[in-house]
Amino acid sequence: MTDILLLHHIQGLTPGVIELADRLREGGHTVHTPDVFEGRTFDSIEDGAVYCREVGFDEMRQRGIRQAADLPERIVYAGLSLGVMAAQWLVQNRPGALGGLFYHGVIDPAEFGAWPDGTPAQVHAMDADPEFIDAGDLEMAQPFLDSHDEVELFLYPGNGHLFTDSSLAAYDEGATKLVVERSLGFLDRVG
Repeated sequence: MTDILLLHHIQGLTPGVIELADRLREGGHTVHTPDVFEGRTFDSIEDGAVYCREVGFDEMRQRGIRQAADLPERIVYAGLSLGVMAAQWLVQNRPGALGGLFYHGVIDPAEFGAWPDGTPAQVHAMDADPEFIDAGDLEMAQPFLDSHDEVELFLYPGNGHLFTDSSLAAYDEGATKLVVERSLGFLDRVG
């Protein structure tokens, strides 16, 4: 099956991130879940952001990128919110990427260079998530999404940001079930 590097969100490598990885593992895939926060988890997005500002967001991205060094080239890069920064950079810049799974965020590909021709990806977010909609992720990414048929956008009803993390208040079981089903279908196609 498929190797996946799954990079956690701004609250850290929570039990809910591990549970999401386990659901992908149940599909027969190998999921690597490194901890780029070195054991720290945070009770809120705001607390995680304070830590990231102290360390530096570029350093956070670099920590995620370094996690791929010993992994196969033919891999899917996945990220949850903050983790999308490194996952998307890897899709765009590390040779051999099978694709990307971007949960709760997407970056303008121009930030990291050109999108590799034909490389598939999925973006999953809620349609009223202030971190995704109001912060401009969708508006910024829309021209990219419109011009790349191999990149799919899935919007779910609701306003939760980290809605796939079962250990957080924003968790939405129904939406997460769809995310997992669509992600497993994607992994089966690219693997």
